Amino acid sequence: MGHNRFSMVIRYLLAMFCFIGYYWSENPKPVQVSFLHIGSYPIEDINRSGMIFFVIGLCILIFSAALTYVLHIHTQLYSNMLIIDGFWTARKVKIDLSTIVSFRKVRYKRNILRRAVYNLHNKGVIRFYTSGEDFIELTDNSGLIYRIGSHKTAEFQAMLKLLIKSEK
Repeated sequence: MGHNRFSMVIRYLLAMFCFIGYYWSENPKPVQVSFLHIGSYPIEDINRSGMIFFVIGLCILIFSAALTYVLHIHTQLYSNMLIIDGFWTARKVKIDLSTIVSFRKVRYKRNILRRAVYNLHNKGVIRFYTSGEDFIELTDNSGLIYRIGSHKTAEFQAMLKLLIKSEK
């Protein structure tokens, strides 16, 4: 959901399918190409039967535009705690800043279809991501790694630097 390239591509493909279905209903003649045969529209006797495709395509585009304004991950920094709140029913994740040994800003590898994840545990790494090109990698004293993606990683890193330096 929301402002994630993978989800947006899926929604746009569904909308494209709906608009192609609408076009096919308006131009129901069969198409014959050397490697492809598309038959005539199956429901020719009902007038304006493809209008449902057009309406659904528009609804998908409007829904997609509205979802880009949904807040997915809310990150709050306090003097001794980092709280990450997820989407709707997800649990809050609290990271004690006194256990953080190191942190660094890292750039993601180029990938168009990166999935959004929240609290994904995989091989000792916990990931939080919806969109953006950079992430902050926090390592705690037990060796657990947190990767938190953000659009504002420079500001996030500066605040972490201030909070962790003042704690030690």
